[in-house]
Amino acid sequence: MRPTSTTIRKSIQAQSPVKRLLVFWCFTVVIGLAMSTPAQVSQKVVDIPTRPGVTQRFVYLVPESPKAAVILFAGGHGGLQISPSGGFKWGEGNFLVRTRELFVKNGLSVVVVDAPSDRQAPPFLGGFRQKQEHVADIKAVIAWLRQQANIPVWLVGTSRGTQSATFIATQVSAGDGGPDGLVLTSTMLSDDIGRPVPAMPLQQVAIPVLVVHHEKDGCKHCAYGRIPGLMDKLSSTPKKELMTFKGGENRGDPCEAFAYHGFNGLEKDVVAKIAEWIIRQT
Repeated sequence: MRPTSTTIRKSIQAQSPVKRLLVFWCFTVVIGLAMSTPAQVSQKVVDIPTRPGVTQRFVYLVPESPKAAVILFAGGHGGLQISPSGGFKWGEGNFLVRTRELFVKNGLSVVVVDAPSDRQAPPFLGGFRQKQEHVADIKAVIAWLRQQANIPVWLVGTSRGTQSATFIATQVSAGDGGPDGLVLTSTMLSDDIGRPVPAMPLQQVAIPVLVVHHEKDGCKHCAYGRIPGLMDKLSSTPKKELMTFKGGENRGDPCEAFAYHGFNGLEKDVVAKIAEWIIRQT
């Protein structure tokens, strides 16, 4: 038979003052830990049809009362190869992939998008990020998200993912099923990587844009000194802002996720400020 609260109190009162103090201290610590431990964020894998014979897979995470939704585009080749159980064959360490739960904890629904079903082999999204087929796939994801909740949908890209997010924002307006806002982190700025973000028709972007960059980003394609040129070309957006970060850790390849390029050691602060900025625009 389980002891009642009255039985527990009598047992404690029968003990010495020191023992009673120790019992109460242990009880308080246990309760405090239980209350302070965050609930595990659940995620599910979703496949939706996009183009004829093509499906788009993504991981979907949602808080209890989302203020907005974000579609996250990883950098590199973008082929996350998400398994039916939600595992990532590639890209788990990517800045946006590894912080997906932080976005949820800051009040945002999250989609981590994979390459589509017809791009599940090398080069994955290589050579595809600025194609109309990519636009069609993500437009279908945006529509699906809007069916889940009547909240704004934002595109968030990092590194080469900024090429995807920006191109889509230049091709389809919010009123035509496009995104409500755009966030670019560690933006691809150099002319030696194909068509960088500043070379796109940025005057067609008529939604709020947040640019997030580390002042010491060492990736040769993402030099901080090129940011003013990017900001100047965002001439039609109703709201734009540059958010600069300092510090953190710088490990490995300067173009990879655990260098300054991936906001290593700054994840909580960066995501919290991005989420706050997005919510402020809603």
